Amino acid sequence: MTPFDLAGSGFAVDDPDALGAPRRLAVLGSPIAHTRSPLLHRTAYAALGLPWEYGVADVTAEALASFVDGLDASWRGLSLTMPLKETVFELLDSVDAIGSTSGAVNTVLVTHAEGRRRLDGFNTDVLGIAEALTRAGVPSVSHALVVGGGATARSAVLAVARLGAEHVDIVLRSPAKGAAAAETARSAGLSATVLALHDPAVVGLVPDVTISSLPGGVDAAKNFAGSAAVVSSTLLDVAYSPWPSQFATLWSEAGSAVVPGLAMLVHQAVAQVRAFVHGDPLLALPDEELITAALLAVAGLDAAGGFTV
Repeated sequence: MTPFDLAGSGFAVDDPDALGAPRRLAVLGSPIAHTRSPLLHRTAYAALGLPWEYGVADVTAEALASFVDGLDASWRGLSLTMPLKETVFELLDSVDAIGSTSGAVNTVLVTHAEGRRRLDGFNTDVLGIAEALTRAGVPSVSHALVVGGGATARSAVLAVARLGAEHVDIVLRSPAKGAAAAETARSAGLSATVLALHDPAVVGLVPDVTISSLPGGVDAAKNFAGSAAVVSSTLLDVAYSPWPSQFATLWSEAGSAVVPGLAMLVHQAVAQVRAFVHGDPLLALPDEELITAALLAVAGLDAAGGFTV
């Protein structure tokens, strides 16, 4: 892809003089070896003609503050995976509305002015989940089922709220840990029910969308064997390694639609690139559809988020 001419693009960035300067970015988390974020971000910055470097760092929650302390003026941004999406809050100068409501930040814009570093946090997971479902042919949701109760589950709840959901069932091993996700749902105008994975009532749930927010390899799909949800709903499993996940296999064998976690990863990455370039994850990139198509292609996905091979 030919790099875009940023000088004539109408880009609204906080520091136009720094557009063409080399900048550093990285994805942080632990474990982090499986991440596909560097491939996606490097593809985007190459397409935009930006000489930005995007790396990987294995950083635990305990080590995050020390890592952030070492960020000099060459840094532009951080992508955060678990377990850092909640830990980072105490280090931020500001948090966007989605991040505040979800209690999860996966994107940090790093800027420097007058010798002072500023950290602005955003949540692009909500945008990524909603966009992945929309492009997969799910433009609206009425009844959602979210598996899990952590930071990504709260983002999933807000994503289905954006798509018009009225009710969400939150299913997880320890119902007490679902209270925050249920409160997030209610704050977004949804009714919410929290159920244990082993609760017999889970088998009878009839959602139109199911989102698993659990890490790859977690053995929870067996609780949905023979459930109504497997045939009534489209599945989005945010995990993408290993793939197919147990959830994806169960849904696919039933003939139901599956949206892979890589699709969500691509679309949240596009929103992250917006934040790192514009300072705003809602402000579209120039020729954004071409950039999105390039990211989907390197991830091995088609326009609807399905695998091409």
